[in-house]
Amino acid sequence: MTRIGQNPAKFVKNVAKPARITVAVLNYIPFLSGFYAEMDGVLKACLNSIYNTKLDEEFDILVFDNGSCEEIKQYLLKEQSEGRIQYLIISEKNLGKGGAWNIIFESAPGAILAYTDNDCLFTPDWLSKSISILETFPNTGMVTARPFRTNADLYTSTLDWADKNAEVQHEQGNLIPYEVFREFDLSLGQSEEEIKAHYDSTTDHRLTYNGVRAMAGASHWQFTAFKERLQEFLPFHMDRPMGQVRQLDMRMNEKGYLRLMTDTPCAMNMSNTLDNSAEKEIQHTTSRKTIYDNPVIKKFLLGLYNRIFHIYYDNR
Repeated sequence: MTRIGQNPAKFVKNVAKPARITVAVLNYIPFLSGFYAEMDGVLKACLNSIYNTKLDEEFDILVFDNGSCEEIKQYLLKEQSEGRIQYLIISEKNLGKGGAWNIIFESAPGAILAYTDNDCLFTPDWLSKSISILETFPNTGMVTARPFRTNADLYTSTLDWADKNAEVQHEQGNLIPYEVFREFDLSLGQSEEEIKAHYDSTTDHRLTYNGVRAMAGASHWQFTAFKERLQEFLPFHMDRPMGQVRQLDMRMNEKGYLRLMTDTPCAMNMSNTLDNSAEKEIQHTTSRKTIYDNPVIKKFLLGLYNRIFHIYYDNR
């Protein structure tokens, strides 16, 4: 065969370089009904809040789509074509969070990786505050952009470090205002009674180091970390889509890394529905409350839906 002309790439003098920071979003919306009926709006609110992030340096956005329906894939392709998403990975099948993490933690080009599930709504300063903690506290494993009360067994190394370091101011008590605490626990589907009992039976730990404050604790649903540190825990072996995601939390703590949170809320878990703040992000209006919003009826119907979902999708 005879070559026709010269490859134009030979004449390109410069190539683009990735930003130091990659914001990675893991997305899974298999269909737009039932539990996932509002998830297209939730995803859009999440991405719009990331687009509105205020930071002194540029960052890239990477979206890993974990086997979503065609409508969602087309939306993400449009966002990428219009320059809002720099890297888009579309998986044919749902690899679970562990499988997605194995790819994201290896392929994200930035030295700092800010990870989030697709149901997180951010304030404009979430990334700058997270990076400030990450780069100030030594030996930090992960920083979550919201204070809430996580399992104390998963940040024992953080408290050990604080208590052994005279330069750290360690405060303990009800340091998260109840309304901030309640807002997050409500998003997890807990009742008012459960939330009050949780608040009364647990405590907060606030650490101040070199003038920067952080709360002890972090979570796998949203965190900022050095990519090379995350890669120490690869690969993740999870044989279910959900339920084993605390592997990262546990292994970071066991290795002695600090697990921290911002001391003010810079992120909110929307779960699978849109509240007023999320609606504002996408100029969307939800329908009026109905009988199906009654907590007892909602819990029963979602439980039934969950069983049906597993029957049809668990082994596919």
